[in-house]
Order: sequence, then C-alpha cells, then structure tokens
Amino acid sequence: MNQTNFLIGRGELLTHEIKGPKRNPASAEVYTLEQTQQRLSRQVSDTVSFLDTLPQDACPHDFAVARFVLNPSYIARSYFPTNLFRAIGLQSVGSRQVTILPEKWKRKGQPQDCSTTEIFVAGKRKAFRSLGDWMFQVDSDSDEALDLRRVEEIGAFEPSERILDRGRENDRYYEVGVHLLADEDSSFITGEFSKFAEKLGAKVHEGLSFQAGTLWFVPVEGSQDQVLGLSKFVFVRVIRPVPKLRGLLPHVRRNGPIIECDLPSQDPLSSEPRVAILDGGLPDSNPIGRWVRNYHVMDSSALDDVEGPDHGLAATSAFLFGAIQPEEIAPRPYSYVDHVRVLDNGFNDEDPLLLYRTLGHIEEVLLSRQYEFINLSLGPDIPIEDTEVHTWTSVIDDLLSDGDTFMTVAVGNNGSRDDVLRYDRVQVPSDSVNAIAVGAATNTGKNWKRASYSARGPGRSPGFIKPDLMAFGGSSREYFHVLVAAPRPELVPIQGTSFAAPSILRSAVGIRAVLGSGLSPLAIKALLIHAADDNDQETVDVGWGKVPEDLMEIISCPDGVARIVYQGELKPGKYLRAALPLPDGGLTGNVTVKATFTFACNTDPQDSASYTRAGLEITFRPNEKKLKDGKANANSKSFFRRKKFAAEAELRSDMGKWETSLHDTVRMRGSSLDKPVFDIHYNARESGGAASSAQKIKYALIITVEAPKHPDVYSDILKSYSKLLTPIQPQVSVPIRV
Repeated sequence: MNQTNFLIGRGELLTHEIKGPKRNPASAEVYTLEQTQQRLSRQVSDTVSFLDTLPQDACPHDFAVARFVLNPSYIARSYFPTNLFRAIGLQSVGSRQVTILPEKWKRKGQPQDCSTTEIFVAGKRKAFRSLGDWMFQVDSDSDEALDLRRVEEIGAFEPSERILDRGRENDRYYEVGVHLLADEDSSFITGEFSKFAEKLGAKVHEGLSFQAGTLWFVPVEGSQDQVLGLSKFVFVRVIRPVPKLRGLLPHVRRNGPIIECDLPSQDPLSSEPRVAILDGGLPDSNPIGRWVRNYHVMDSSALDDVEGPDHGLAATSAFLFGAIQPEEIAPRPYSYVDHVRVLDNGFNDEDPLLLYRTLGHIEEVLLSRQYEFINLSLGPDIPIEDTEVHTWTSVIDDLLSDGDTFMTVAVGNNGSRDDVLRYDRVQVPSDSVNAIAVGAATNTGKNWKRASYSARGPGRSPGFIKPDLMAFGGSSREYFHVLVAAPRPELVPIQGTSFAAPSILRSAVGIRAVLGSGLSPLAIKALLIHAADDNDQETVDVGWGKVPEDLMEIISCPDGVARIVYQGELKPGKYLRAALPLPDGGLTGNVTVKATFTFACNTDPQDSASYTRAGLEITFRPNEKKLKDGKANANSKSFFRRKKFAAEAELRSDMGKWETSLHDTVRMRGSSLDKPVFDIHYNARESGGAASSAQKIKYALIITVEAPKHPDVYSDILKSYSKLLTPIQPQVSVPIRV
C-alpha cells in the first residue's frame, strides 16, 4: 500500500524580512490650489449656511458633521487628509464608499462615474465657519494645502441622507447608528441623543445598545415620523427599521414514510477540539446526547422558540454527521460539540427588539473564548448593502479579529428573491470579513451548482468575495438528511444554507482532529479555500468554490503535488519574503503554483470604505536571476488578479489589497522557476488613514506546487529542505471514513 503524503509544515522557516523597495515619487496633482479654492469656496459657504440652520439641541456642544469627498485619484490610506483636518480643528468620525463623476482625474480620457471615499467630519460650527477664510490663507507649499487640493467636494450631511430605509408607516422599531468621537469621552453625544429623542416622543433602548468602533448602535421605538425626526441630530449616521429574524425552517419536507438510519457506535475521533453550535436549542428527546458535551441555555427564564429545537438539532446533526444517507450508518463525528441556545421564544413579531438580546447572547459566547470552532446559522433577515455595516456584522468581526476562532455563518436562503433590487444578496452577518460565509450547493457530485435558494454575492469591499465557501445544502432533487426529534434515529429531508454552514465547520474540525493543534484556525481556513473548486461558475454565485467532501483531498498530496503550510505573524510596514521550496535541480515540464493567503484583523465599522485595518501587497518573483540592471529584486509576475474584485472597483488605486483572503493560480514552465518567492508587505491603516500604533497580525499561507512530470516532487522537496520542512503527521489512525 502506498504511503500517504500529508501536508508539509513549517513553511514559515522559509521566510525572512527584507528591505522594502523605494517608493516612486508622487505624480502631478489633479487640481492646483487656485482651482481648488474656486471649486470649493461656494460649497463651503453653502455647507456653513445649512449647519447654522440646525437647532441647538441637534448640535451637542455646538458640534456639527459635514461630508468631505475625495477625488477618486486619492483614496489610498496615504492620501487621507489628516493634516487638513487637524489644521482646521475637525476630525474624521467615519467614511463610506460613494459613486461620483469628478471634474478631473489622473487617468487618461474623460472622467467617468467611479467610486471614491466620502469622509464624515465633525467639529465645532465655528470651525466650519472659519474654513472659507482659511483655505485662501493656507501656505500653498504646505501639507495642509496638498490635502485640500485632493478634496473633490464639501457638503452638508443632510437628514435625508441618514435615512437608509424609511420602513413602513406602521413600523415602530428602528435601529439608529450614532457617530462617537475617537479617543474622547462621547457620553455627551449619547446623552443629548436620548434627550433629543425624548422631545420627539421616541424611546431609546440604551440597555440593548452595542458599540462597534466609533459607532453606537441603539434600537429606538416610536412612530415613523418620530424616529425619522432623529435624522436632524448631527451625529446620527444611519436610521433603518429593525429587521426580523430569518425563518428557521423554510425548507423542510416532513410528509412521507419514516426514514430510518443507524448512528455510529464509536466516540468522536478526537476529544480535543472545542466546538459550539449557536442556535435554537435541542429537543428534550434526541438521539445525539452521547456526542453533545454540554447543552447551555443563555436565558433560562425563556422558553424554546417553536421551531428552535428542530432547527438546532438539524444544524448540530449536520455538524456531527454531515448529510446522512438513509438506511446507512452515519459517519463517525470528528469531535464532541456544545450546543448553546442563543435563540428562544422571546423572538416574535410583537417584540423585535429581542434581535439585540440574541446578539448579546452571541457576543457573550464569543467573549468567553471557550471555543475554537463555532457555527451560526441564524441572523437578521436583511441582505447586506455597500454603504453601511450592520450591528451584527460589526460586533462579530470585532470579536473574531484575533484570528483564534474559526466561525462559519450561513449566507441565508434568500437567493431566489429579486436580483434587480439585490434582495438576493448574502445576509447579515455573513459579510463578516473574519468569519467564513457558507452557501449551499445542489449536490455532492461533479455537476453541482449553487442551490437556487442560496444567497449570492458580492460582499462589501473589502470582503468582496462572498460567499467564501460552498457545501452541499440540499435541493429539490437531492435533499440534505438530518436527524429529527424521535426516540430512535430518524431522518427528515431538508435543504438550506443553515446545514451547509455546519458541514464546512465539520470539515474544519476534521482537519483539526486528524492533524492536531499545530494548525491554527487561520491555517485551516486557508486550507479549505485552497482546496475549494468553483466548477467554472461565477464567483458571485459560489465564492471560492465548494470544499471537497473527502477530507483526504484537503490534507494529503497525490503524486506530482506538494502542499506547504506557512503560519506566522506580520509586522506593520515591514516586508516578509516567503520562499517557494523546489527540489534541487528544479522542475521540468509545465508547473502549476497555487497560493492562498488568509489573515484576521481589527475593523473600523464607522469606515465602511476602509473597513479592514490590515491589507497585504503581495509580489511574486518567479526567477531570482531575471532582474533589471540596477534593481535589487528580481522581476515580478502577476499572481493575484484584481479582476476577481468588482469591475467598478478596479478604478480604486488599492483595490484587492485590503481583502482578508487572497487565492489564485498561475501556470508556467518549470524551467522558468528559480528560487521563486512571494514578497509580502503588510499595510496598516486606522479610520481610513495611516495607523498610529498598528499591531502585528497572524497570517496563514498555503502553497501548492503541482508538477505532473515530476511525480516525486513531494519527497524531493523534503529531501532538499530536510533541516527545515517536515510532514504534518496525523494524530489519529488513518484512513478514516468521512
């Protein structure tokens, strides 16, 4: 029997820091200072006139908020107008992406509609009044003047622009996002907001509020007119109706004969992974008790939701056994699991504010840091949109920012809704950049496609590729079978992304169970993306693709293939060179190199245009001997293609650099590879501008070298790097049934 070649580990030993390349000097500016003064003078005057009309109680401590829109040529973090804001006594409180038609730009040809950054700027009204005179007095050679020249538009943040969705006339519950000041006591803002709401007759539920970044999300109760009147309060960022919860079991077929199955007699493969399913609870009578380590109810005073236990059992069944085949023995679980009931019977149309209580339960679980692996198959019934980040997404991303937790989130079953209005887009909180959004595939065979109900991308940028991964979730032709509450093991045919998501978690935990704790959650995420196959389908439908059902396809290397795992940390502003290991003597024939980078990072929910605080610039240098005269580094070759991200966003100067997952493949002649490397530059930003105190981030890199004419490439690489690289040996007996 041939020996199985498992992943090669310790790739990080092939990395070292290098000196960064010299930066090219800045090119000519779009506008002269004189042109800028002429363009912006009237805009500033109109903005000040509007701000002066606002009532005093809408402007706490006489603060106001206005909009500064950057020319599309200047939206990289290095162009953030920090010097301008400091000079005139203003501060950024947030930003978002908008589409404009600039008067001029740096690109060739006539300007066209394109995306850029709109910055929300807060300051005393007297500071805005002085702006008109200041811009004509500023030193033309100063950094402040240079910042000013890069501003395309200045305007008021009108109340109507704060209302994302008016809702229906009979709606009484709204979510309001309120800007806070960074590094300052903002209690005067929240206090004055509550007073302002009280004067309008609206009730602020402060006890159910969440703060994410410098945004304060709080539910407000009142009539439509009362709540929308809050849009005059200058620090309000967004007003929208509180959404309802997604339907728990929309795709269950319960009729027909009883479907029996047998459950395995063994204990889980490993007792080490710490796993939780956050859902609607479990029925009192269920057949999975021996594999459920703990069952925890977050609110013991509340009863179960009507559909909660059935949904919770189905999601937990999908994690433990995957899609169970009728009249067969279910696969052996990879680990024990905890089930945490975060959803209870308080969730109903009469009290939609309990949406926030459910998020509070989820937050409490994540804050406990008890689990490495978590699945969430519920959330608000609302598709994401590009300009604002939702409370659920903001809170979850913040709690996952250290990269120590692998969390799967179902994208939602709204994929058949109106695509013109984009109601079919992935639902909150599956747009989390630090979580893994999972869509549903129609079957486990080679001819799979997106299930019609599975929500579609794209995600918000950064985080454009959503869903991240696909797994079988059932279809009208091939149902996903899960356990149902019964005294003996019985199955129910079902379909939904709620069951595809824990299936991906099952694969992740399987990797951890087999290969042990040496692989970080980030490395496991990278491995799953690396192994995914899009089956030549559109990225907007399937993201990176469907993960193989056979775990061995992910963690082993067939003949002619070597797969290397790199894990480590990146320092802000530094360059790390990662060498691709090749056998002594090189490779012959055609070679395929596939690479996947993943990292986790802090986020700025108030800056939806600059949401992630970290980004990677990655340069592939395939041949160290090919370099231009006078250059310190070898010639580069395109690897991670920007066309994977939005066509509109291709106009953005740094598009693709701020994504938390990068994955691509190149094919070339083996003879063209000579000591190839990836140069990795970690860019750090904060609130859209340069970061003042950025932290190191964890990363994972998976590289596959596939050389069909070199069947022993795996063993030859290990021989060539015997003092550095080593196989990641299984911690349990294999082969295993998956």
